[in-house]
Amino acid sequence: MTILINVSIKLQQLTLVEDTKLIKSYSISTALKGIGQNKNSFQTPIGIHYIRAKIGKGLPVFSIFKGRRPTGEIWSKNNTELKPNNDWILSRIIWLSGKELGINRLGNSDTMQRYIYIHGTHDENRLGSPFSHGCIRMSNNDVVELFDLVSVGTIIHINEE
Repeated sequence: MTILINVSIKLQQLTLVEDTKLIKSYSISTALKGIGQNKNSFQTPIGIHYIRAKIGKGLPVFSIFKGRRPTGEIWSKNNTELKPNNDWILSRIIWLSGKELGINRLGNSDTMQRYIYIHGTHDENRLGSPFSHGCIRMSNNDVVELFDLVSVGTIIHINEE
């Protein structure tokens, strides 16, 4: 049994597939600035990736992360009012690493070094439209569910279609 994740930029949808059977489908948000591989581009990288690390197991939904570490705080609307331009990383982090040399692995295009994650967002009302800073955003309940269904090493295909 092989579990794969497919991310469609066009549909703003993440699907979880086991062998060839669709298991789950989630609404997501990829980068507002579109597709791109380069560091500091604030774009979502395409290609074949894998889950390098899973961070946040067992933490409460809406837990706030900074530098991939939980702060011990739980996000509320007050956080956004105090820091309206902050890109909140919430609930869980699924950290991606590229598998394709020169495309999304090593050099100026390394997905892992770009800190590209699948994570929960405070902007759940924007899911279904590109709005992230490069990561793949999900609703907080959905990212917790996905986190529990996948393992380190799971393959992720991020594509334009």
